[in-house]
Amino acid sequence: MMPPSPFSPFEIIDGDRSKGLVLVSDHAFNLVPEEYGNLGLPAHEFQRHIAYDIGVEAVTRKLAALTGAPAVMARFSRLLIDPNRGEDDPTLIRQLYDGTVIRANYPLAEEERQRRIERFYRPYHGAVAETIASVAEATGAAPLVISVHSFTPFMQGRERPWHVGILWDRDPRAAKPLMASLEKISWLVVGDNEPYDGALRGDTMYQHCTLKGYAHALIEIRQDLIVAEAGAIEWAERLTPILEDINRLPDIHRVEMHGSRTGPISNGDQND
Repeated sequence: MMPPSPFSPFEIIDGDRSKGLVLVSDHAFNLVPEEYGNLGLPAHEFQRHIAYDIGVEAVTRKLAALTGAPAVMARFSRLLIDPNRGEDDPTLIRQLYDGTVIRANYPLAEEERQRRIERFYRPYHGAVAETIASVAEATGAAPLVISVHSFTPFMQGRERPWHVGILWDRDPRAAKPLMASLEKISWLVVGDNEPYDGALRGDTMYQHCTLKGYAHALIEIRQDLIVAEAGAIEWAERLTPILEDINRLPDIHRVEMHGSRTGPISNGDQND
C-alpha cells in the first residue's frame, strides 16, 4: 500500500455557537483516500447509496447557512468505515452491502481495521465531540443536536412510502415536535422511527447525545427528493423554521437522561 496522503476525515462548517444548535452529517461524502483506490469496486458503485447519503451534503450546507449553526460532516465514504456505528459493531466496516461485495474489505486484517478507526473514525468523532462541547461552553447549556441523513426509495425490493423519517430513542424532546410540525404539511408522509429504529447502540447520536442527556433527533429524507440541488435547498428551507422553533423550547437545553431502548448492536441494515 502507498504511504498515506493528506486527507481530512471531517469538515467543520463554522457557525454561531451561541445559538445552541449543532448539525451533524455522518454520510455526506463518498470520498476515499487515494491510497485505497476504489476499494476494489467499479467507480459507479460510489454513486450509489451504499457509498454515501445522496443529497445530504447540500442539505447540511444550506441548513448551516440558514440557521447559522455549526456543522460537522464526515468526509470519507462509509464503505471505508461507517462513522454511524459503534467501534464494536460488526457492520463498522462492511464486506457486503446491498448485494455488492467490497473487495478491499474482504478479508480485512485486524491491523487495517484499527488503522481506519484511528485515521478516520476517531478524528471525526473527536471533531463532533469538540464542536458540541464548544456550543455547550458558549451557551452554558446543553445543545440541541440534529443529524441529517437520507434513505433510498426502495430497499431489498420493498418500496418505502415515507418522504421523511425521524429517528429517536427514548428522548422525545426534539423528535416529537419535529414530527408534529412536519405532519402539518398535508402531502408529507412522515415516519416515526422509519425506515429504521433510532435506537442503535454506539451510533453517533448514542455516543454524543443519549449518553450525555442532550436533546437530539436524526432526520432521514428520501433521496429522490434531494438528489437535485433545488430539492436539497427546498428541504433545508422547510426544516429551518421548524428547527429554530424547537431550539427555543424551554426543555431543549437541559440535560435529561432518558436512557435507551438499545438491544442488539445492529441488524446490518440500519441507516442505509
